[in-house]
Amino acid sequence: MILTVFLAIVFCAAMALMLISAVAFIQDNKFFSSAPKEAREVLIQRDHELFYGARAIGWTLFIISILMILGVGVIAVWDGFRNEFTFRQFFLRFVLILTIYKICDMALIDNFLLLKFHFFQYYYPEAEHVMEGRKYGFNIKSQLLKLLVIFPAVSALAAWICTLF
Repeated sequence: MILTVFLAIVFCAAMALMLISAVAFIQDNKFFSSAPKEAREVLIQRDHELFYGARAIGWTLFIISILMILGVGVIAVWDGFRNEFTFRQFFLRFVLILTIYKICDMALIDNFLLLKFHFFQYYYPEAEHVMEGRKYGFNIKSQLLKLLVIFPAVSALAAWICTLF
């Protein structure tokens, strides 16, 4: 259980690192597909780097975050095989990791980082007026769909695949 919580924290950190690298350093609008539609419409594509080497730093951080996510998956599965997890144990591990991540995403990343601290608006000031007045997060229907339907389904499928071996 402690390992599962640790893996969830690493997963959350990796996703936050991915967001920071995309917004602050890479600055390519293709990465903002989860942003509200009205915010995506006003974004101006940044053709010049924020500073020399910013995109190289961003891509390095982005790749590190992907490797962290893959590492979470590998360790979660490997430890489950090592401890001879059942379907239920694999399912609980996967759904717990994804649930902790989604709650972290909704509460910390969307609410605090984007709305309270205006992280996104600092790098994209043209989106400031779109995000004004929002009291809580973005795409709440999509977030809840992932939390309550998609993540449990993906966890069940991954647990089933793991129990085949």
